[in-house]
Amino acid sequence: MSDVAGLKKDLSRRMEGALEVLHKEFTGLRTGRASVSLLDPVMVEAYGTMTPLNQVASVSVPESRMLSVQVWDKTMVKSVEKAIRNAGLGLNPAADGTLVRVPIPALNEERRADLSKVAGKYSEQARISVRNVRRDGMDTLKKWEKDSAISEDILRVEEKEIQKLTDKVISDIDEALAHKEQEIMQV
Repeated sequence: MSDVAGLKKDLSRRMEGALEVLHKEFTGLRTGRASVSLLDPVMVEAYGTMTPLNQVASVSVPESRMLSVQVWDKTMVKSVEKAIRNAGLGLNPAADGTLVRVPIPALNEERRADLSKVAGKYSEQARISVRNVRRDGMDTLKKWEKDSAISEDILRVEEKEIQKLTDKVISDIDEALAHKEQEIMQV
């Protein structure tokens, strides 16, 4: 029986992890002002592998509407510029030697709608992660029931518990999305 409790604890930890990742991604969606965390989700192709931007460059905020990305290896400048442009954040970087300047566009209605779509994409990825964790848990329970480690009654009860946990975390994701969309649309 302790296996079931351990499984539920692990599933809960993994689902909450998906929610934490979502909150971290949401901090990158700044509304109108430059922030170093804005480029946190950017992944750069460096030496054949996808690498977080902060491992190939340093990011600073020289002005309230400008980010400055100092690339450490000058051969990586084009990759960094391309990664920022393709990150889906609606940013248009410009390289100047090993320095990449990223102007933060004004938040007009179109930009707000774009940011809202990106927030929706992030929350859908979090929902998918949570559902994958649920599936893993259900598969484990079914395997245990098949191996006679738990009874069919326990299987049904625990499946309901896992579904309840899944519904709670997805509800938290939806709530976080609604809050972020409200923040984005605020003029």
